[in-house]
Amino acid sequence: MADRFFPNNMPEFIKEEEEQTTASPLLSLPYNSFSDQLKRAAFNLKQTIVMETWGNSGKRLNDYTMYTGALGTAFLVFKGYQITHNNKDLDLCKHILKACDSASFGSSRVTFLCGMAGVYALGAVVAKQDNDDSLCDYYLSRFREIKISKDLPDELLYGRAGYLWACLFLNKNLGQNTISSTHMRTITDEIIKSGRKMGTKECPLMYEWHGKRYWGAAHGLVGIMHVLMDMVLTEDEMENVKSTLFYMIKNRLPSGNYPSSEGSESDRLVHWCHGAPGVTLTLAKAAKAFGDEELRKAALEAGEVVWERGLLKRVGICHGISGNAYVFLSLYRLTGDVKFLYRAKAFAAFLHEKSAMLISQGTMHGGDHPFSLFEGVGGMVYLFMDMVEPLEARFPSYEL
Repeated sequence: MADRFFPNNMPEFIKEEEEQTTASPLLSLPYNSFSDQLKRAAFNLKQTIVMETWGNSGKRLNDYTMYTGALGTAFLVFKGYQITHNNKDLDLCKHILKACDSASFGSSRVTFLCGMAGVYALGAVVAKQDNDDSLCDYYLSRFREIKISKDLPDELLYGRAGYLWACLFLNKNLGQNTISSTHMRTITDEIIKSGRKMGTKECPLMYEWHGKRYWGAAHGLVGIMHVLMDMVLTEDEMENVKSTLFYMIKNRLPSGNYPSSEGSESDRLVHWCHGAPGVTLTLAKAAKAFGDEELRKAALEAGEVVWERGLLKRVGICHGISGNAYVFLSLYRLTGDVKFLYRAKAFAAFLHEKSAMLISQGTMHGGDHPFSLFEGVGGMVYLFMDMVEPLEARFPSYEL
C-alpha cells in the first residue's frame, strides 16, 4: 500500500509565522509570497502545456475531452485569463474550442468531462465572456441538441450526472434557467429512479457501472450524490441522498478510507476518482447543504486519510497530489480553520519543489497523458492558479 504514496513527514500544522523552521523553503514563505511564486510557475508551465497539447498538434485533435484532451487545455487557459484578463488567452481559448467542436462532431458522449457537453458549455461561457453573443447562442443551441439516451449510465464521467454537471456549469455562469429546470428535472428523475431500483432500506440509492457498484466520485455513488445535491429535490429524495451518504460513512474501511466499490475490502486507493478524497469533497458539500454535524465530522475524518496517505506518486487531479490538495481547500472553506489552508499549501509546495525531479527520476508518474488537465501537469498548474485565491478555489469540473 505504501508504494502508492510518499511518506508525509511534514508537520500536521504550523502557524505561518513559525514556518521558517520547516525543511521546505517555499512552505516557509508568507502566504502572499508563496502564492506569487506558484502563480509565476503556473504561467511558465502553462506555455509548455499549450505548446505540447495544441501548438504541436497541427490543430488536428485526437482527443477533444476535458479529462485528457485539448478541452482541458482550453479550461486551463480560460482560468489563466480569469486571473490576468489577457485577451490573448481568451482568443486562444476560442481557437481551441473551435477545434474541439469540430473534433467532437458525431461523438455519442454527453458529459462535461468526457463528452460534447463540456465543449458546448465551456464554449458558451467563453463566448459570453468575450461578448460574442452569436457564438454563445451557437454553443447553447448545440448544447440543447444533445440527446440523452435511455441506456446512458448515471455516473459522472460518462453518464447522466456528468451531463447534469454541464447544465449546472452553464446556469452558474450564464444565469439560472439557461438550461431549464424542467429539462434538468427530467434527467434527475431518471437518476433517482435508477438508483432506487438497486437501493435498499439502508442505502436508498445505488448504481452500477460496467457490472460494479462503484462508490467513488468518477464512476460511482459519491459523484452522483454530489450532483444531486445541486438539483431541486423533494423531501423524500433529499432524505435518500442523505441516507446514502450515511450508509457510506457507516461502511467505510477500518482505516477511515472508503472502498472503491460495494463489498470491496481493498484499501489501496486514496484518489479523487476512488477513495477518501472524492468522498471528502462531497461530504463537505453535504455538511453545508444539510447543516449536519455528523456529516461535517465525517468529512474531517476522511480529510485526515488524505493528509496521511495523499502524497501520491502521481501528479494529476484525478488520481494524484494535485487533486488531493483540493480536499484541504474544501475543508478550509467549510471550517475556516487555517490548518487546512496550511495543508493545501504543503501539498502544493511538495509539487512545486519536487514533482519535476521525481518525474524525471521515474519515482513519480507524470500521467499517461502528461500535459492533460486530469492526469498530468495541467492539473498541477490549475491548482497553482487556484492557490492565488484559496477561498474561491474549486476542484475543476466537480465543485461549482
